[in-house]
Amino acid sequence: MFKFVLICTLVAVAVARSPPSKFASTDDAHAEVIHFTSDVNENGFQYAFDTTNAIHAAASGSVYGEHNGDFSWISPEGKQIAIQYVADENGYQPRGDVLPTPPPIPAAILRALEYIRTHPPKEESQTKSVIYYGTKNSRRF
Repeated sequence: MFKFVLICTLVAVAVARSPPSKFASTDDAHAEVIHFTSDVNENGFQYAFDTTNAIHAAASGSVYGEHNGDFSWISPEGKQIAIQYVADENGYQPRGDVLPTPPPIPAAILRALEYIRTHPPKEESQTKSVIYYGTKNSRRF
């Protein structure tokens, strides 16, 4: 658990101090961490940080493997992007307005699924008919 928090801390510092990319504005290139907290104890961990260019991240986790967190930033278009997540025995489960969602299931497909659910296939008969040709007596089993 401590290694995970240490890695997250190092990544946060590296991101805050990384050289500007071709997409970074002047403010991004000179962003500084303005708030950082981190705590690791026998029950789990938690950390949070904020930067001068509106990047935010926070997470907490327990010794039972549950991990909750959120992160946000301002897109190049000026829109706030925010993601909340849970990571547990069911996997990583992000939530946010910017995440793609599947299209609705068409009504015809919903009706077909309902029909299949309410009309299960009938069981086939277990008796089989076998006919032996070319023998003196044909038999059925």
